[in-house]
Amino acid sequence: MNMSISDRMFGEERRLKIAEIISKDKSISVSELSKLFNVSESTIRRDLRVLEEKGFIQRTHGGAILNAGTHYEPAFFEKEDVELEAKRKIGKIAASMIEEGDSIILDAGTTTLEIARNLKNVKLTVVTNSPLIAIELSKHEDIELIMTGGIQRWRTKALVGPIAEMVIRQFKVDKAFIGTNAISFEDGLMTPDLIEANTKKAMCDVSSEVYIVADHTKFGKKSFVKFADIKDITAIITDDEVDYEIVRKYEQANIDIVSFGKDENNDNDGNGESSN
Repeated sequence: MNMSISDRMFGEERRLKIAEIISKDKSISVSELSKLFNVSESTIRRDLRVLEEKGFIQRTHGGAILNAGTHYEPAFFEKEDVELEAKRKIGKIAASMIEEGDSIILDAGTTTLEIARNLKNVKLTVVTNSPLIAIELSKHEDIELIMTGGIQRWRTKALVGPIAEMVIRQFKVDKAFIGTNAISFEDGLMTPDLIEANTKKAMCDVSSEVYIVADHTKFGKKSFVKFADIKDITAIITDDEVDYEIVRKYEQANIDIVSFGKDENNDNDGNGESSN
């Protein structure tokens, strides 16, 4: 806590840093934050109120603690077999949207790994922060593979942090396929870890088209850190169990929901009863 931080730091930047500190330390007092950022305790209390309203923290008497509910994140091996059939369908759909000669980003994750498993006999450039995806794609001679480097997170097997972000921002790609822990129409795309969220944001920033790949269980949920707004993405690729009301809500906002069998079902009678 002996870092020096300018009192001219903007509010949003200060709140982001506060969230990062609480993410690491689990709790902190108002007085400590006041001294750290060289601002009044009333300013810190306002910052904590904003963070609590966003669901990041819980305020306590004299400070704040981490909101464990939004910060929970299962490990990669815990997620591998969860909604596996849905992930396989999403992987096939996403792979079919990739064209010969495309440059793409594949985010680390169990769903994006299924995309990699469906990329065969196509000439591509792929940037990824996943060692597991890199191993899968190294089998294909026609795929030019670029790994970001960075610090590997044990839970997600993702390479993240400043090195990963610096490498990612050297490129401009056609399409990015990004995993997410939570999708909220109001609050955007979210993930439990601040550093990984920043890496995902970098991927979105350098991509002409951004596709979120997520099974139906991710809709309506919230997590610790937002990495993109709904308006910033091209489409969401999901499975055929997503509720039609969700599809309609997003498509009314010009966000396409691409799901296995969706077009066939919507063409059946035009009444929009189901997207399954």
